[in-house]
Amino acid sequence: MRNALSMLVGLAALFVLTVGLRAQEGKEVTLKGTITCAKCDLKQADKCHTVIKVEQDGKDVVYYFDATSNRRNHSKICTTPMPGTVKGMVSEKDGKKQIKVTKVTFGE
Repeated sequence: MRNALSMLVGLAALFVLTVGLRAQEGKEVTLKGTITCAKCDLKQADKCHTVIKVEQDGKDVVYYFDATSNRRNHSKICTTPMPGTVKGMVSEKDGKKQIKVTKVTFGE
């Protein structure tokens, strides 16, 4: 009985910890900076890709748009970087920061 109870308490604690970590990852953020092309402007990619370059702690940080937002917004910025604001969920994939975009505003 004690083993079952302590196992149940352990599983409950693990569940609470996991849910808490996922909640932190899933926070929507607002990034303000320059929306541009990773290939044509920044020379950081082999293919065109929409990114936002923001200054954080005195350094430029580049966030790659998710696939859907990349296609939707790329024609506006490929050869002409624009200031703007991006809202979305941030994650990291293959050592690059990515943002799953929920809203893009140009010219701010």
